[in-house]
Amino acid sequence: MIATFINAAAVVVGSLIGMLLNRRIGERVKEVVYAGVGVISLVIGFSMALEMQRVLYLALSIVVGGVLGTWWGIENGILRFGEFLRERFQKRGSQGEFAYGFLSASVLFCVGAMAIVGSFQAGVDGNYELLLTKSIMDGTMAILLTAAMGIGVAFSALLILVYQGGLTLLAVFLRPYVSDLMLSEISAVGGALIVMIGISLLGLKRIKTADFVPALLVVIIFVLLDPWIGL
Repeated sequence: MIATFINAAAVVVGSLIGMLLNRRIGERVKEVVYAGVGVISLVIGFSMALEMQRVLYLALSIVVGGVLGTWWGIENGILRFGEFLRERFQKRGSQGEFAYGFLSASVLFCVGAMAIVGSFQAGVDGNYELLLTKSIMDGTMAILLTAAMGIGVAFSALLILVYQGGLTLLAVFLRPYVSDLMLSEISAVGGALIVMIGISLLGLKRIKTADFVPALLVVIIFVLLDPWIGL
C-alpha cells in the first residue's frame, strides 16, 4: 500500500505546484496548456491502444461499455461527486471546471495498465518499482492538468487510494486470472479512454469518457471467455 500512498501524494504535490501556475497564467496560456495536455493524452492513449491483440474485443468492449455506462449514468455521478467535493472544500471558482478536472484526472490516473500491473506487483511480490514510476508520471501530469483545470485535479488522489489500494489488497486472489492477453487488452481499452480525454481537451468533441469505463470490465469478460470464443 505504501506505493499507492506515494502515488496519491505525488498527485497532490503536483496539483499544488499546478495551482501556483494556474494563478499566474492567463486564459490564452491556459488554452495552450489544454492543447499540450490534449496532445500528450492522445500520444499516451494511442501507444496503449496499439498493444491490443484482439481488435474485436476492443471494439465490442468500447461500444458495450459505453452503452452500459450511459445507462448507469457514471459520468454524471462522478461529476456530482466532484461538485460535492467542491462545495465542501472550495469556496470560489468555476464549479464546472472543478468537477471536470476531478473527472479527467481520475480517469487518466486510474485506467492505465500501469495502475493494474503495478498494484499486482506491489500486492504479491512487494515490488513497488512500477507504481513509483507511475507516481512520477502522474505527479508531472497533475501539474499540467491543474494549471489548466484547477484544484479539482488534486482530489483524484482519493480515487487513486481507493482504486489502486483495493487492487493491491485483492492482488493475491486475482493474480491467477491475469494473463498477458488480459493486460494487453485492458491497456488497449484504457488507451482508448485516454484518447477520448485528449479529444475533449482539444475541443474536437466533448466525450463523456467516464461512461465508457465499464468497457474495462467488458474486455475482462471477453478475455476470460477467449479460450472458448477465440475471436
